Amino acid sequence: MSSFADFQNEIYLAGLSGAVPELPMTAAGLAERAREVLSPEAYAYVAGSASSERTAAANEAAFDRYRLVPRMWRGASGPGVRDLSVEVLGTRLAAPILTAPVGVLELLHERGEALVAEVTRELGVGMVLSTAASTPIEDVGAAAGAWWYQLYWPNDDELARSFVERATKAGARAIVVTADTPSLGWRPRDLELAHLPFLQAKGIANYLSDPVFRAKLSAPPEESEEALRMAVLTWVGLFGNHGLRPADIARLREWTELPIAVKGVLHPDDARQLVDAGADAVVVSNHGGRQVDGSIAALDALPTVVATVGDRADVLFDSGIRTGSDVMVALALGAKAVLYGRPWAYGLGIAGAAGVRHALRVLLADLDAAMGLSGCTGIADLSRAMLSSTR
Repeated sequence: MSSFADFQNEIYLAGLSGAVPELPMTAAGLAERAREVLSPEAYAYVAGSASSERTAAANEAAFDRYRLVPRMWRGASGPGVRDLSVEVLGTRLAAPILTAPVGVLELLHERGEALVAEVTRELGVGMVLSTAASTPIEDVGAAAGAWWYQLYWPNDDELARSFVERATKAGARAIVVTADTPSLGWRPRDLELAHLPFLQAKGIANYLSDPVFRAKLSAPPEESEEALRMAVLTWVGLFGNHGLRPADIARLREWTELPIAVKGVLHPDDARQLVDAGADAVVVSNHGGRQVDGSIAALDALPTVVATVGDRADVLFDSGIRTGSDVMVALALGAKAVLYGRPWAYGLGIAGAAGVRHALRVLLADLDAAMGLSGCTGIADLSRAMLSSTR
């Protein structure tokens, strides 16, 4: 029985004939290679965070406040011993990992979302498709395996409902509403380049293909450059919704029978109110540090949110995952699964599908090996007792 950790055996065996990996083996290495090969605009869009980028740095630094305490001679390190599979919101995954909803993937590859869908299906992990995708919902759904749809709820409920119904029909297994982006954060890297891809009609494929959105236009966007420009201006007027409240979960529930998660939760009272309103899950996240500079690190918020709603709803984690041990720490603190973002996006920009596959296999192999070496045969073995705090 093969395991994710077998990836290292592939590499070492290939090395006997002189072959070495073409891509870096760490998240930091992928980021550095991406900086070298991507356009300044594409790299800044993926790498950039809010203001001084303290929140993004805090997300990664927060993991240094925990240390794993491995257990020995527990029969967890043999071949085929470990099972990393989980079920989250009714979705079965080969490992507790989903690709985070990164938008505007055409900046990195013309078939961005489709390639991510194909690779995640191949590996058995999950995909969360962004509303701000460069590929329509239906096309991604046809290529994906276990995928969820992330909703940027526009300030037009008819359009929001259309997005949700399209995703449901296309085979999404859950709806993930992002709560922390009623508008964009202050992002100096993009500002220095005066680059907002949406104004170039990038990352709005789901709008341009939506019947409700198109009904608002005086001419089809594909008819002329002027028609496309007017479509972009229409998008500007619809993106973001400052009026949403927890009670709006009930309206979303009327549009779909799929499980509902809310992403971007840091405060336990927010988590409680959302679950009270009917959310099936919350995703503890600060949007990878892209929204509020100086925000609490997502990992620091996780234990309190788990203690508040973990007995009534699934709690997932996003923002700062870079290694297999990071995944273990988040799960030991109570997360059911994690969302993984920037490294695979860098891989996509560097080498297309091969880059996405490489970034995900690196994380999965690292997780699998660390689990076995820590005495864990499955995700259920992870608990707070495995951690030592350095605070």
